[in-house]
Amino acid sequence: MRRLCASVLGMEAIVVGLITPVAINTQDVEPSVAVTVGLGLAVLCVLVIGLLKRPFAYIVGSVVQVLAIASGFLVPTMFFLGAVFAALWITAIFVAHRVEDVTSR
Repeated sequence: MRRLCASVLGMEAIVVGLITPVAINTQDVEPSVAVTVGLGLAVLCVLVIGLLKRPFAYIVGSVVQVLAIASGFLVPTMFFLGAVFAALWITAIFVAHRVEDVTSR
């Protein structure tokens, strides 16, 4: 489960990091706000990847998904991309549970 969730968060870190220049250049968001949100979410994704050995990290990862969707208020495309990553996150958790159940038998 850790590998699947880490993969989702790793790709998400790249995408949310890249909303910073998009927000500044196309949405006229203040640079300080765009950097705080975009790079802050990217760093949070990377930190959660490092914490995936602990059960609470999956809850924090779920909060990251909500924050990624909320970043759509800065860059509207993130409503869609955040929902895609949230779906991937949920799918990764469910698929990993099924695989672990089958392999543990």
